[in-house]
Amino acid sequence: MIVDNIKNIDIYKSLSEDVYTGLKFISEAKPDIELGEYQISPKVKAIVTEYMTVECFERGYEAHKHVVDIQYPIVGQERIKWSPIEKMSINIPYDVKKDRTFYKDPTQNTYIDIGNGIFGIMFPDDGHSPQHFVNKPELIKKITIKVSI
Repeated sequence: MIVDNIKNIDIYKSLSEDVYTGLKFISEAKPDIELGEYQISPKVKAIVTEYMTVECFERGYEAHKHVVDIQYPIVGQERIKWSPIEKMSINIPYDVKKDRTFYKDPTQNTYIDIGNGIFGIMFPDDGHSPQHFVNKPELIKKITIKVSI
């Protein structure tokens, strides 16, 4: 997992042109961006959603086999719990269409707070449990970038 400030996206150009493309989209987006999906390039898609953050994300920790997730609330803040998927138990089996498995029984309990300039990048071995509130439940607007790998 990578956590950083959106002001620092230029350092990710050398990591991956596709990751950089997604970060560039986030950095140029405005809070009034319409909800929906945006195909940015053949391997990069943005999904803009809006939802209330919660105390407990019931499905557990998700992980993807074929995409890297870049997550950034453009409005509000969100806490994402993190744990490596190694040694975790499967909570909801792999869904081929949505490219995700949900896990439970985390081996580590670390979290990051994203929004207000801070984004998170999750790789296939990063179990991430999103939608948690930071201080209290709030309506957020979030950009999730899906980078095909």
